[in-house]
Amino acid sequence: MGDTYENQPPEKLQGKYQAMVVCCILGIGSLVAWNSMLTIADYYYQVFPDYHPSRVLTLVYQPFALGTIVILTYHESKMNTRKRNLIGYTLFTISTFLLIVLDLATKGRGGVGPYIGLCAVVASFGLADATVQGGMIGDLSLMCPELVQSFMVGLAVAGALTSALRLTTKAAFEKSNDGLRKGAMIFLAISTFIELLCVLLYAYVFPKLPIVKYYRRKAASEGSKTVSADLAAAGIQNPSDLTDDDSKNQRLSNKELLLQNIDYAVNLFLIYVCTLSIFPGFLYENTGKHGLGDWYALVLVAMYNCWDLVGRYTPLLKWLKFENRKLITIAVLSRYLLIPAFYFTAKYGDQGYMIMLISVLGLTNGHLTVCIMTIAPKGYKGPEQNALGNLLVIFLLGGIFAGVALDWLWLIGKKDAF
Repeated sequence: MGDTYENQPPEKLQGKYQAMVVCCILGIGSLVAWNSMLTIADYYYQVFPDYHPSRVLTLVYQPFALGTIVILTYHESKMNTRKRNLIGYTLFTISTFLLIVLDLATKGRGGVGPYIGLCAVVASFGLADATVQGGMIGDLSLMCPELVQSFMVGLAVAGALTSALRLTTKAAFEKSNDGLRKGAMIFLAISTFIELLCVLLYAYVFPKLPIVKYYRRKAASEGSKTVSADLAAAGIQNPSDLTDDDSKNQRLSNKELLLQNIDYAVNLFLIYVCTLSIFPGFLYENTGKHGLGDWYALVLVAMYNCWDLVGRYTPLLKWLKFENRKLITIAVLSRYLLIPAFYFTAKYGDQGYMIMLISVLGLTNGHLTVCIMTIAPKGYKGPEQNALGNLLVIFLLGGIFAGVALDWLWLIGKKDAF
């Protein structure tokens, strides 16, 4: 059957707001498992006190994520995006559930064996993250900017949600036996449910929304091969609509796309180098003792996540959205002044100043990420937008990896650091 919406201009299509909500949930699902790991780090510090969990687990996670996204981006134009994203969300679901199984099997005890098992599950998170983030951002880049922004907002909602739940569970179980462990298990159970929900939403709901069908038909007409399975899932099985005109199928190569957008790519890299060199390892291990006690690191992580979420909405205000490429570069480089500010605040400052700094770090991280991700794909054809989305995710994950590695430098000169 023909779709009554597929030939209408996008602003008249039904399903835009439903698509934005689904994209937000899919964004939550692509990061909620990893954010749960970071947020329950205080539990892992109790179980593995000598192994620097927040730093080591992040360092295990990132090489797998970066290596996977490089390989997938190289083959991006020939990949089945539907299968890629479903595999990613399914892997997230299984891996998060395995964390619960691992903890129950070891009865919450530490040691080298359980820690290696934990690292293996975290490595699978890295594989799933690269599979989903590159696939989803590439797919949404060929649609309207609001869907990309909604997905990016979902990434921040995952952080804010896990922080709120962590503070709640810590308060609820603080005086009970195994309080940290009970809170961690609740966290992982909720994360597993969200991942399963994402599998179902992406498989059965998202491809059937009229606005999604419109943009995928448009991308197919411009030569995209990655959307064929999604169109079939939406009940659009008319391959005659997919053009064989070579003039329409021509697209810029990945190298040409990267050269045209190298400033956006490098800026994304620098944003996440700065952020991850501070968050989360520095917050857990280098901020000293304060009046909030063992709540201090959790409050700092929660403030970062909340302001990162706010920052991903601020580009909706036209006068706040950076569209000038030089202005974006200046803003990105200016964030590096935060590094000495954090150092001196941790050494001499009060907790109020630290909370203010972490709020600025989160706000600028969210704002600049959304500005770049929504502006960069404009003006390209569908296949090029998909490829560019994947290329930008490579630099984003590369920045996270570099930031995590540099985060270890904070331990220089610290007693009993290793």
